[in-house]
Amino acid sequence: MATNGKKFPESFLWGGATAANQLEGGFHEGNKGMNIADVLPGGKERLAILQSPGFDFQIDESKYYPNHEAIDFYHRYKEDIALFAEMGFKAYRMSIAWTRIFPNGDELEPNEDGLAFYDRVFDELHKYGIEPVVTISHYEMPVNLVKEYGGWRDRQVVTFFERYVNAIFNRYKNKVKYWMTFNEINSGLMMPIMGLGFSIQKEEDRYQGTFQAYHHQFVASSIAVKACHEIIPDAKIGCMILFAPVYSYDSNPENVMYALQEENIFNYFCADVQVRGEYPTFIKRYFKKHNIELDIHEGDLELIKKHTVDYIGFSYYMSRTEKKDKSDQENTQGNIMSGVKNPFLKASDWGWEIDPIGLRISLNKLYGRYQVPLFVVENGLGAYDKVEEDGSINDDYRIDYLREHIKAMAEAIEDGVDLMGYTSWGCIDLVSASTGEFSKRYGFIYVDKHDDGSGTLERKKKTSFYWYKDVISTNGEKL
Repeated sequence: MATNGKKFPESFLWGGATAANQLEGGFHEGNKGMNIADVLPGGKERLAILQSPGFDFQIDESKYYPNHEAIDFYHRYKEDIALFAEMGFKAYRMSIAWTRIFPNGDELEPNEDGLAFYDRVFDELHKYGIEPVVTISHYEMPVNLVKEYGGWRDRQVVTFFERYVNAIFNRYKNKVKYWMTFNEINSGLMMPIMGLGFSIQKEEDRYQGTFQAYHHQFVASSIAVKACHEIIPDAKIGCMILFAPVYSYDSNPENVMYALQEENIFNYFCADVQVRGEYPTFIKRYFKKHNIELDIHEGDLELIKKHTVDYIGFSYYMSRTEKKDKSDQENTQGNIMSGVKNPFLKASDWGWEIDPIGLRISLNKLYGRYQVPLFVVENGLGAYDKVEEDGSINDDYRIDYLREHIKAMAEAIEDGVDLMGYTSWGCIDLVSASTGEFSKRYGFIYVDKHDDGSGTLERKKKTSFYWYKDVISTNGEKL
């Protein structure tokens, strides 16, 4: 094991990250309602749905829906949390399923069965001294709000969300100190189904509906921040964005300008509103270009300005390289977005380019722009893992990936970045959000579940399990 030579802050929150819809299962248990992930089938069909117009959010009995059972954390949370504790987790980033608390989203009173489930989960985490870091909305909007209201395009959803956050803040005010509002909020610019709760019907309607939905989410975020600060004064509440630094393909000023514009819209627009408390100057020209006119109610902008987030949580998997004219370039795959191939980078089994230095760049860019604490709440390598005849899973490729990214974080801290913690994505194998696959594994813990739904759900420790345990126990010195 290599020595990093750099210590992380004593209060650094090492841990792992998951989302309720990707690991819980318990599809109809505890009076849970149906959410967006529940109606997305697995495999290539899911990608087609996410990228194509006109999805109807219905279940087709002839298809397989992997999120319905997922890895059955709903029944196995004690076993899984014990494994997290064995690794030495200081924090566990998770989400609450909105549909466990308000099954249809628009009820007046919360569902006690759902509230009690998360009480048990939080109590189990605290038994081992693990801090819950809770995402309030992580790609699991109630389907009823999609079908009846059109998702976040409807102002009424702000009221339903306010009811939801008040219920969970009041219930868990003594159990949760770290919160985040919307997972990868900027992802809706590329794929509005999961984050904004609607499918684009006609391409010409994309811009108006998307940005009106965003305005409602920004208002809802500020309402959540205000409520959190009032109900749990010692808590911290952040936003959460998908961050991928955008590189120009070359030094051609046209490509540099194009990369800057792409980065402004995708990486900074949502964060500017939630952290700085106002719409950025560059967005006015963008709105004019796309004929976007927002319906902004009296008091909205004042609310957004007054109630900004305490920190920025973000996911980092890859960088993105852009060229104004891509016609003669090979494109890459990526986390929701794609770009042109970067000749200096290798890629994962799923074609995501691997760029540890890009994480240091991201941390410096974000801290330089906002001057608020940062939290890397998703980062990891999706890969095919093989169980050997003796039952071992040797994932040295994952260790190599994580090691280099942790080194990049250490360098960023030396650069002066205020970094709160690091929760590796998919600390236990789960369902891929974009493809619905189990074979795209991220975890330190292997789960015997496969793309066709077969498997025993047995948990096994990978080589990386023991490596990460040493990383945490030495506070990042041994890598």
